[in-house]
Amino acid sequence: MTQLQIPMEPTHGTVSAAAGEAAKQDGIARAAANTQPDWATACRGAIELMARRGQPFQAADLIAEGLIDEPDHPARWGAAFNHAAKAGVIEEAGYVRSKRATVHGSICKQWTGTASFRKTAA
Repeated sequence: MTQLQIPMEPTHGTVSAAAGEAAKQDGIARAAANTQPDWATACRGAIELMARRGQPFQAADLIAEGLIDEPDHPARWGAAFNHAAKAGVIEEAGYVRSKRATVHGSICKQWTGTASFRKTAA
């Protein structure tokens, strides 16, 4: 019996970065549209508060500090952080293990407030 050999490069035409990005944006839009307005407002305020501090943070830090509760679905986090990033409030600050017990230490983005947001929020 021989071992299955999988090529290192995808077969031309099988992977579309544009289709992947479109699917991501569609998922974020659906998550945002289905988020409870009160939670979205509280989350926005919590992200802005953490951003003003200028220190790296992740979703778990918002909960640990008592700024917000877990959303009704984990997809809400991505929509909230994506919105804040597009608004210029936060920017990526690398990847770390999540502090949230519900995700068992999986890798997640870490964020920090942008210099321009911290300057205008001061």
